[in-house]
Amino acid sequence: MPFYETVLIARQDITAAQADGLVETFEKVISDQGGTVPKKESWGLRSMAYKIKKNRKGHYALMNIDAPAAAIQEMERQMHLNEDVLRHLVTRVDELEEGPSAVLRAKDRGDARARRNDGDRGYSKPADNPADKPAAAAKEDKPEKAAAADDTDAKAKAADAPVEDKDAGDAT
Repeated sequence: MPFYETVLIARQDITAAQADGLVETFEKVISDQGGTVPKKESWGLRSMAYKIKKNRKGHYALMNIDAPAAAIQEMERQMHLNEDVLRHLVTRVDELEEGPSAVLRAKDRGDARARRNDGDRGYSKPADNPADKPAAAAKEDKPEKAAAADDTDAKAKAADAPVEDKDAGDAT
């Protein structure tokens, strides 16, 4: 039998348990038609890039399916009829992916999204980037120049003060 991957987005108004219930419902449709669902993943409530039917977020779920085409057609028909399903995508694949999906791996690592640092447009730079070293060196030079300028001002003031004392001492 052919392999399929299905991702569905459910409304944000339903609970996580109801979203899992939807996945169970579609799994039952597949099993009734002679197929199997070896892997199901719930990606949780996630923000969408744009509104779909006035929803900014949705419960995402992934199913790996091993079933005949008729079972997939019936599942898609059920998804179209269900009001809680905002979008779904069924893709035929050559083989099913073992282990967690890329979304869950990124979630486990904690880098689902690039960190934003002081308005740098979401691009994070490595700490030891060679391009940053001249900028860092320039930043380090500035305090030295400022300190040197302060020392020069202090020396000038110190030089002025003893001169006045010497002049005052010579006058007496």
